[in-house]
Amino acid sequence: MFLTRALFIFYVIVLVIALPAKANDEPYLYVLGVAQDAGYPQAGCYQAHCMPGWEDPSLRRGATSIALIDPAAKTKYLFEATPNLPEQLYALEKEAPSEQYELEGIFLTHAHMGHYAGLMFLGHEAMGGKDIPVYAMPRMHSYLRSNGPWSQLVEFNNIVLQPLADNKAVTLASVSVTPLLVPHRDEFSETVGYLIKGANKSALFIPDINKWSVWETEIAQIIQTVDYALLDATFYGDGELPGRDMSKVPHPLVTETMQALSGLSVEDRNKVWFIHMNHTNPLLNPDSEEANTVRANGFNIAVEGIRLPL
Repeated sequence: MFLTRALFIFYVIVLVIALPAKANDEPYLYVLGVAQDAGYPQAGCYQAHCMPGWEDPSLRRGATSIALIDPAAKTKYLFEATPNLPEQLYALEKEAPSEQYELEGIFLTHAHMGHYAGLMFLGHEAMGGKDIPVYAMPRMHSYLRSNGPWSQLVEFNNIVLQPLADNKAVTLASVSVTPLLVPHRDEFSETVGYLIKGANKSALFIPDINKWSVWETEIAQIIQTVDYALLDATFYGDGELPGRDMSKVPHPLVTETMQALSGLSVEDRNKVWFIHMNHTNPLLNPDSEEANTVRANGFNIAVEGIRLPL
């Protein structure tokens, strides 16, 4: 199923080189992880599609996370605190070293494992963070403050909770970040995506959502108003989960998203970067038939190391 290590590395290098080079002072997004909450390969999965990841560490993929890096302000922010936080912080350190860039905060989307469990590494057993701002919606804010072990992070001042409100922008130097409520399985918190606007370009980040049809916003319309759209690609299509009716899985299938956006221009379709891929998703293999289909239809597949200038 998977490329050899050499071909995979070649593919990533070519893709990243093909993107616009970052200017010295413009803010940009930097992709740190692209998999579903449990990463690739997934714990306990020893099926054929997972084995390449166990046997070749270079094929492993961390849970979805992006960073916002602002060279002019000398700041950096994380979107999501994943179980792969140690590795992702190291990747961010290489891209934006701490001697030059302060980690000014972490924006959370919701209380599912792959999106906030990495906060544990900020505690006194690990990093011993000091007053790191964590931006969260009201239910998420309350959940972290009221439930251990997260409440200990607040008590020990490892983190400082910063309130968010739906559709209310937070200004960060030259960039604004606006949370947008989206429908999802909200057992412990609400779920948001983010609209991230720089001086020149903007990005929509929605790693988790139910079907597009149950969101009050028309996804095709909002894509026409942004420059990048990093969208939920948890599952590719029918048959991916044996024995499950994929039409009832609370995520938009990649095939459904492509159909919903098929009326857009090639330019608008090229704004889409599929992200948050389950370990079963064939898009994790850039040489798969499904990955070729996605690209042939004008869409993109996110990989670690991509820079998207704002």
